[in-house]
Amino acid sequence: MFASFCRRRLLRLRRIPSAAGTNPSRPNPSDAFLSHGYSSSALAGGTVSEPCPATISYLVSCGLSPAAAATHKLRIRSTDKADAVRVLFRGYGFTDADITEIVRRVSLILTLDPDRILRPKLDFFATLGIKPRKLATTPLLLTRSLDKHLVPCIQFLRGILGTDGDLCYAITRTPRALMADLEKNMLPAVDALRRLGLPEKSISKLLTLEMGVLMVSTDRISQVFEDVKALGLDVTDTGFLYSFRALLCLSRETWLRKVALYRSFGVSEAELHMAFKTQPTILLFSDENIEKKLRFFLDELKLQQSELMAKPVLLASSLEKTIIPRCAVLSVLTREGMIDPNIKFVSALLGSAKIFSKRFVLRYAHDVPDVVKAYEGKITFEGFRDRDALVSQKQ
Repeated sequence: MFASFCRRRLLRLRRIPSAAGTNPSRPNPSDAFLSHGYSSSALAGGTVSEPCPATISYLVSCGLSPAAAATHKLRIRSTDKADAVRVLFRGYGFTDADITEIVRRVSLILTLDPDRILRPKLDFFATLGIKPRKLATTPLLLTRSLDKHLVPCIQFLRGILGTDGDLCYAITRTPRALMADLEKNMLPAVDALRRLGLPEKSISKLLTLEMGVLMVSTDRISQVFEDVKALGLDVTDTGFLYSFRALLCLSRETWLRKVALYRSFGVSEAELHMAFKTQPTILLFSDENIEKKLRFFLDELKLQQSELMAKPVLLASSLEKTIIPRCAVLSVLTREGMIDPNIKFVSALLGSAKIFSKRFVLRYAHDVPDVVKAYEGKITFEGFRDRDALVSQKQ
């Protein structure tokens, strides 16, 4: 089934050249800016064909490098207004780093009227609970019309998501999705999900997890929907939404490349199929990240590939923040004879940070202080002294 599914994706890739090497859920920021940002008169008054030395100097004072500042074809005619914009942002809790990020992404924002244009939008997002840091990563939102775009979109999303808490969470995860046009993008996307049989509760959960689906064409939504069902998942299955989200984020070329990467380590199609259905995020990491994790678990820890793929949550965990510190703790404890070297190793690596800390760190912190240092990354993990005995236990 998995091989057939991969072939289907490859055939679709040939039929739809525009999908190759692109992520349909990510629009070109420049196109969005020119289409939905400022009026033509405002653009004409603020942009220039060549860099303006005085403006470059001002952008440098905002934290940009001279080289980065020179790429902005902008003329700031009033530094007083630009200063007022920066003061306004600081008043709403934006840090200097946030303001630098805003200016780097959308320097023309310095030419907007701080009280008439920006303040109402900042008030609006503040009432929704959106933090300044998130707005700093998507400052184009502050160029959209409050009454004609932002308010109608929020009202529509509130009707689907239900609570303002879920709405804030969804926007915080994918703020760029609010750039989508209500009539052209949001409504058709939700209608497509309904037409394909996704229950209202599932649509709400999907948008909470990945609101970027609202920026995807209805054809793409239908294709991914079919792909997920081809994996043997029904809309009522727990993993359906997570698999749908994962495939939506991957172009078909990227999907096939990552499948080939796992296969190069000896992972069978059946193993990868089951692992993906259980933990779809294993295909969302970069190729380098996937390879690094596979080499660590298979080469360093000597796990069997079947054992690893049966617990794909290991591959979804951070090596640096979770797996390696835990291995360092277990290494210290086995070296000191505090735990049985035949411990069920994979089970020890799984579970929440709270459980692991209570079981292996706090329990032994008094007698073996090094476990605390190991857990904090202050003791380098260099493998297990009796690794073969430790990692050969089957779950």
